[in-house]
Amino acid sequence: MKETKLGERFFESTRGRIVSLLRGKTRTVNELAEELELTNNAVRSHLLTLERDGLIRQSGVQRGHRKPHFAYELTPEAEHLFPKSYDALLNVLLSVLKERLTQDELGDVLREAGRKAAADTMRIVANGSDLSAKAEKAVEVLEALGGAPRLEKEEGKIIIQSASCPFATAVEAHPEVCRVAETLVAQITGARVRENCNKTDVPPRCSFEITDKRKRKVEAR
Repeated sequence: MKETKLGERFFESTRGRIVSLLRGKTRTVNELAEELELTNNAVRSHLLTLERDGLIRQSGVQRGHRKPHFAYELTPEAEHLFPKSYDALLNVLLSVLKERLTQDELGDVLREAGRKAAADTMRIVANGSDLSAKAEKAVEVLEALGGAPRLEKEEGKIIIQSASCPFATAVEAHPEVCRVAETLVAQITGARVRENCNKTDVPPRCSFEITDKRKRKVEAR
C-alpha cells in the first residue's frame, strides 16, 4: 500500500505528469509546455532531472517553424514506474502451464483467456458499430490493462500499435502470451486479427492488424 501511495504522489507531480505524457509517444519541450501550461524553461528543468534519473532520453529531432526541436521519450527503466502487480504471478502461472500442457493446449487456454477478457466489453459494443468504433473499444481495454495503444489506418486496414505492452515482463520469457491480446482484439472487433508484435524490443511493442471479415469474403469471390 505504501508503494502505491508513493507512486500516486509521483504521478500527481509535474515530473510524474511529464512521464505520463511521454508514455507511448515522443514530445518536444514546446508540446509539453503547452500541455502542462508551463514555460519552456520550467519544462527543461524537469526534463534535465528526469534525464539525469534515467527515466527519459532524447529521441531524434522534429522540425519547427524557426528551428528544429529535440523530442523526448521514456526509457525502458521508466516503465517500472507504472503499476504492474500481476507481472511476477503471470510469469509463474505461465511457467506452470507450460510444464503441464502441450503447446496446442496452452494456445487454447491463452485464447480462451482473451475471449473471457473481452466478454464484458462485447456486451456494451453496439451490434451496428462499425469496425473503427469497435477497434476503439479494443484500444480502451488494452489501455486499461496497462498498454499505451493507438489506432492507425493503412491501406484499408486498421492497425493497433502500442509502444508499451501490457504484458511486457511476461513476453520476454513467454511470447505466447500475445495470443491473449490478439484474441481479445478479435473478439471485440469481430474481425480477423493478425499479431505482428515486436517481442525483442525493450519494452516489447504491440502490433495488431485488423481486417474486416466481410471485406475479405467479397474480395475472394
